[in-house]
Amino acid sequence: MKVDGRHFRSIWRSADGWSVDVIDQRRLPHELVISKLTNVAEAAEAIRSMVVRGAPLIGATAAYGMALAMRDDKSDVAIERSYLRLFGTRPTAINLKWALDEMRRVLRPLPPSARSDAAYARADDIAEEDVVINQGIARCGLALIEAIAAKKPGEVVNVLTHCNAGWLATVDWGTATAPIYLAHQRGIAVHVWVDETRPRNQGAALTAWELGHHGVPHTVISDNAGGHLMQHGRVDLVIVGTDRVAANGDVCNKIGTYLKALAASDNGVPFYVALPSPTIDFSVADGLAQIPIEQRGGEEVTHMTGRTEDGRIETVRIVPEGSPVANYGFDVTPARLVSGLITERGVLKADRASLAAAFPERIASAAE
Repeated sequence: MKVDGRHFRSIWRSADGWSVDVIDQRRLPHELVISKLTNVAEAAEAIRSMVVRGAPLIGATAAYGMALAMRDDKSDVAIERSYLRLFGTRPTAINLKWALDEMRRVLRPLPPSARSDAAYARADDIAEEDVVINQGIARCGLALIEAIAAKKPGEVVNVLTHCNAGWLATVDWGTATAPIYLAHQRGIAVHVWVDETRPRNQGAALTAWELGHHGVPHTVISDNAGGHLMQHGRVDLVIVGTDRVAANGDVCNKIGTYLKALAASDNGVPFYVALPSPTIDFSVADGLAQIPIEQRGGEEVTHMTGRTEDGRIETVRIVPEGSPVANYGFDVTPARLVSGLITERGVLKADRASLAAAFPERIASAAE
């Protein structure tokens, strides 16, 4: 996607051909900083510290992390060691495991001399596949926006989204934002209500930044405003992303997604989830019971970072000293609240039969 007219991806190979450049998302929206990853330890730390975040981008970064590992050590031991190191960085997003399994599957049968080139080639393919998948999501989701636009000619289609499921969370295009970007490109009047998404404020800091720099009309709202807007007919549909979808259609996404689904259900607003197929986890039968929910550091709740009026970037405490905090990173939205799953192979019902029919290869992968 574009930043002030210049095309960017969230991750790419550096000019030297072997190191990897990423956008440091911790520095947004105040600074656009490019960080270079030169070894597997740096790739793992980039995922753990959220230099990169978003399920598809985490997977691509892990794949490149394996490639960086093979550049330094091509042994069987190095494959397993780097796999485990990267796998341990984040517990919820299934794309991480999927990408690492792919890399290990490719590398294990090869002689050590062939592993470095093969690792980079597969990592490149994973990144390119993500772009193609997200373009498919864009095309399938566009039909939903077009249908609403046809019912209200001359009026704006209002979409509410939560967290950041934009191109910054993927390699390019995004998941929840992909249909929005395509609608905007096609000349459909679309406006996005952007949840600020505390803690970490990925909506206010990231989604608003990318929409603004790409030229998509949007408004940042407090997390608690979505229900009010739905009650007053100011939201036509909700589109969110996801870090893992269980076999039964349950959706795990950034904390607060469940509340948006409840409000949408109560007000008759369609609630859609956009997901690339590697996010489907057929090894999990029941999302609410089985998906691990990451609990992150309390400082994400107790502190906030922003730019002062005189231009300084400062972090301040907003919670009283001594008050305990809890920081659950995700929640699970039951399939019954999901109007449909926007995938690269169409808009599906949120149930096992529909997912299995559309992606039988994911069942086979889960069984291995």
